[in-house]
Amino acid sequence: MKTETLPLKVLSINELYNGDKATYEVPIYQRNYAWKKEEIYALIHDVYDVFEKATTSNNTNDVKYYIGTLVSFNKGDQVFEIIDGQQRLTTIHLILKVLELNVQNNLTYRARKKSTDTLDNIPDFNNDEKDTGIVSGYEFAKLAIDEIVHKSKREKYKDFFLYNVCLVHYQVPKDINLNHYFEVMNSRGEQLEKHEIIKARLINKLERDEDRALFNHLWECCSEMNVYIQQKYRDTTIFGSNLDSFDYNLLSFDDLLKCSQKFVESKSDKSISELIKSAETDDSQDNNDKNDTFQPIIDFSNFLLIVLKITRMEEGDFDPERFILDDKELINEFENVEKAKRLDTKFVKRFGYNLLLAKYLLDNYMVHHSNESDTIENNPWKLEYWHYDGKTGYLKNLEEDTNVQRKLVHLLSMFEVTFTARQRKNYLFYCLLYLITTDSWCANEYCDFVSSLADKYFYDVYLVPENLNEINTPIPGSFDKTILTENNELDTKIRNDTYDFSSIYGDGTEVTAGIPLFVFNYLDYRLWDKYATELRGRRAKEGGSVRNAFFLDLGCNDFELDVFNHFYFSRTRRSLEHYYAQSLVNKGKAKLSENEINCFGNFAMIGGDANSAGSNWTPKAKLNYYLDDSGKIKLVSVSSLKFRIMMQICKDNQTSRESGLEWIFDDIIEHQKKMLDILEVF
Repeated sequence: MKTETLPLKVLSINELYNGDKATYEVPIYQRNYAWKKEEIYALIHDVYDVFEKATTSNNTNDVKYYIGTLVSFNKGDQVFEIIDGQQRLTTIHLILKVLELNVQNNLTYRARKKSTDTLDNIPDFNNDEKDTGIVSGYEFAKLAIDEIVHKSKREKYKDFFLYNVCLVHYQVPKDINLNHYFEVMNSRGEQLEKHEIIKARLINKLERDEDRALFNHLWECCSEMNVYIQQKYRDTTIFGSNLDSFDYNLLSFDDLLKCSQKFVESKSDKSISELIKSAETDDSQDNNDKNDTFQPIIDFSNFLLIVLKITRMEEGDFDPERFILDDKELINEFENVEKAKRLDTKFVKRFGYNLLLAKYLLDNYMVHHSNESDTIENNPWKLEYWHYDGKTGYLKNLEEDTNVQRKLVHLLSMFEVTFTARQRKNYLFYCLLYLITTDSWCANEYCDFVSSLADKYFYDVYLVPENLNEINTPIPGSFDKTILTENNELDTKIRNDTYDFSSIYGDGTEVTAGIPLFVFNYLDYRLWDKYATELRGRRAKEGGSVRNAFFLDLGCNDFELDVFNHFYFSRTRRSLEHYYAQSLVNKGKAKLSENEINCFGNFAMIGGDANSAGSNWTPKAKLNYYLDDSGKIKLVSVSSLKFRIMMQICKDNQTSRESGLEWIFDDIIEHQKKMLDILEVF
């Protein structure tokens, strides 16, 4: 019997795009380019990790790093219709453009001229109709390269990316039935995911059937990350009569099992294993309410790592700084427990209990992004718990005090917008660790903790040079080293009293080495908090002394308070904007130097679509465009309080200065000083 095989070939990125002549064509049935910041950052970061290890061991030539497969159909004349892998192929193209590397082979979108034109017009995007997904993808790739790869290593990284990063290219035979091939691709024949392998290993450590059944049930319930755990695990003995709390008296896995026994006795004559495996619930509940879904802030595999780290914190010899919160290391981190000879029945039960408790706290005490789009009228970040009144379930704000509720939402969403990448959610670990180890879940005290955590991040991590790398990004382990004590307890007291912001991030006398996203987000939070503390809820009329003093501190004239009332941390604000454009300097049209525009006073974080639209404009042109009421651009894209202040300063200067001098270096330095005063950095 003849065995049919698909021709395959390993191609380096250079061979893919600069080897044998080829045109890669994305057919109309493929979806638009859709990779977001997290996927793009993850790819660039993964390649950089391998690059660093290879260069450290002087083993670069022998290392091949595979980033997936490309499946295509050869239409003839070296035109390859992309069947699978177009998202990764497009991302590689964008990265090559960011790295300013040669791209000989074409990537086109069949019957989608806008997408092809957008690719062809990188980096200026001068085409009339733009594919915003591709524009954003390019901006994310540029930010990732700038943040992750230091300029001194850029050339070596380019070579590594070209010659050491590879794809496996499958060329589908001409006589294959493509419809059948799609059926095979979409069938359930894929390999087990890492978390499924871990689940099997852990269950094997449990000896009794009822323990295995309970562990399996809570694992399956917790794995649905977009649903409140109480809706999947409806047990009033655990979550209370309203399914909106967690019984403090339940301290172990065995306690959960006893709850299940009570549940069995009240429901049927089935065994514990039969009842839990069938996930039997109250029919009246199922008929009267539907699951309230949301967009989770973390996937299940990375959530398992956070729970594992929390579980291991009890071990006296555990070193949290060496623990890696990245699902690439999921199996390795569980194997480390095995190597430490701790992966036994007792450990698995403790992990299972922590998994359920942490999922409850994640769902009810951390922000989620609603399934709505970002708009200026509605903050999509929600901090709500699920409540069942006996007939139906609904959501309620975590805290009735609106001031505390708003502050918590802003703080938690600030962290989440900053640390979207899967391997950078240290803040989530600290928040869950605090909630699990505290004696009560009081919203006021929780708010104080999250606020002190934000301050600790800024002053003791981002203002300590020893914690930062060459581009001012925190080095691995710097957060745990700073936040956790020798006894692995949380410490949010500020210890750094010698900080010097300008010595780290620059003052315009030289080009800054880099300013992390957290610095901008933390400043915007502090600006909002200043407004909430000094003006919100008061009769602060325009022209009044309190309101005048507020805007005097900001360094600009009054621009109304709606901006502060509607402000939230939009997920679109990921693009670093020079208010005085970099392109003006590059074209020799600038009144400012390269050094002067590359400092904190001339930067703000805004949406990628806004950045691509106006990145080459003068300050005055940006002012007229972004503050225009005609709706030409979504205001949520420029919802940075710092940016709004910069525009107001420019607007104030229009009446007293000649055209072209609305935003000069003196303004940049004065603005930076005002913002550092807000941050209390002197």
